[in-house]
Amino acid sequence: MNFEQWSVLIIFAMTIASLIFTNKRPAGIFAACTLLLVVSQQLKVEEVLTNMTNTGLVALILLLLVSHSIDKTTLIVRLGRQIISSSYVSSFWKMFALTFSSSALLNNTAVVASLISPINQNQLHAPSKLLIPLSYAAILGGTVTLIGTSTNLIVDSFLIEHGHPGFNFFDFTIFGLTAGLSCGLLLFILSPLLPTFESKHNDYKHYLLEADVEPDSELVGKSVEENHLRNLPELFLIEIVRRGNIISPVKPTMVVEENDRLIFTGNATKINTLAHIKGLTTFAETNGLLEDNLTEVIISNRSTIRNKTIKQVGFRALFDAGVVAIRRDGESISGKLGELTLQAGDFLLLATGNDFQKRENVAKNFFIVSEQKITRKLKTWQESFTWFGFLTAIVLAATSQVSLVTGLLFYAASLVLLNISSMSEIKRNIPLNLIIVIVGALSLATALENSGVIALSTDLLTPIIGDMNPVYALVMIYVMTVLLTEFVTNNAAAALMFPFAYGLVEAMQLPIMPFALAVAFAASASFISPYGYQTNLIVFSASHYKFSDFAKIGLPISILYGCVVLTMLAWFYL
Repeated sequence: MNFEQWSVLIIFAMTIASLIFTNKRPAGIFAACTLLLVVSQQLKVEEVLTNMTNTGLVALILLLLVSHSIDKTTLIVRLGRQIISSSYVSSFWKMFALTFSSSALLNNTAVVASLISPINQNQLHAPSKLLIPLSYAAILGGTVTLIGTSTNLIVDSFLIEHGHPGFNFFDFTIFGLTAGLSCGLLLFILSPLLPTFESKHNDYKHYLLEADVEPDSELVGKSVEENHLRNLPELFLIEIVRRGNIISPVKPTMVVEENDRLIFTGNATKINTLAHIKGLTTFAETNGLLEDNLTEVIISNRSTIRNKTIKQVGFRALFDAGVVAIRRDGESISGKLGELTLQAGDFLLLATGNDFQKRENVAKNFFIVSEQKITRKLKTWQESFTWFGFLTAIVLAATSQVSLVTGLLFYAASLVLLNISSMSEIKRNIPLNLIIVIVGALSLATALENSGVIALSTDLLTPIIGDMNPVYALVMIYVMTVLLTEFVTNNAAAALMFPFAYGLVEAMQLPIMPFALAVAFAASASFISPYGYQTNLIVFSASHYKFSDFAKIGLPISILYGCVVLTMLAWFYL
């Protein structure tokens, strides 16, 4: 081996060691790796720039960008409210079916983020009995299609880099469906082993919110339980104001009537959840003020609005703002927001108009605390277009009528033109860390090839593994990837293992497809550790789970998943 080959190998080994044994972010490690390769002249800047325009990478970026617009729609949220029922068996399978099917087309991390609150807030089953299954269902669903998880697109980008046409949209489907449904059944059988405890207490400050039930609301004529008003994320229905009377506590069997005023307490930034319920409107939404931001203020002790109600003040005209919620530390408050007497020290969450910051009376009456981000509600036609456009782009790509990149590019542009998304949102949501990881991994693979390390390893391996059973080679690549993904992130594991798989394929003169699929499936198979996959980390952080809780359930799931995938890959391709 010459100096160049040793240099690249040392950088490669340092990258893996840093990912496993340090707490540094993968993006920083791959950025340092790329910089070292360029400085040591093992890689040209032009080659790095070429990797940045890789078709698979561009498709992944576009998919993540448009997913933020899909997250604004109400479909998943509305279905999520209906997951929980009195039967645990029913709740488990409704949760699994919704999560598994949604994750096949949508970003599985976003799916878990949307469904975790209804599960956490439910009062019928211990959340710990459903949160790990929620994460595993999202992981399994993500392996069903090309776009289900970022690891599939990362491996696709490597295939394209090596001159392969890449995956077809449904190359994963038969394997992912079989493994996913088999593991779902095993997960249900193992569910008694899941611990029983409540979710973590949230540390947000509880505000009081109200919403009016319109005559045409979908809530009218159904009970609180039937409307799933007890499964709202971080919001709790505490009172109903009906014809001037306050009804508290609110029983699950109480039937909602038109013109009821529902009083909630909880995390006011989750007010967008109420906006997802047809025919339920807040004051600020009715007055056209509820946009992307909420401003939190404290009423000053010199304020002229002290000891007056919101209605008496004429709040909207006076400040160009609407009161979304109110909080009073040290004292419980109840009743209609508009009829509450304001006091110095009250916290108000305001939906503000364009003139709010320009009004001279704002500084005299309030101390501005902070701005909080909420999700802007889409109009009905915008929601319909968001789903229609996305499904059209996917169908065209799946049927090879239009490339995935082309379809997503036009779809993203149409979202901006129709004001469903904005350029500022797109810039804010660019997945820079993921881009750095993938470009760094592609650049490392390029350096391994250019320096001749791949060719050398092929020459060295050929006499050793020339007679090896291809199935053993497939199992070896899969197991190595699974072990790596439990120590580092799934994306990093896929990026690091593909060059190994490619070298082995070259040495044994085998088809690349089963090995590429094995790397993709194994990189997503993070069931044993809570740290290897984003969805595991989300439910781990939202609960009192221990590492052993994941290992106890995840080990048999991982073994079954691997056996099904490897058996089918060997049968289909080898």
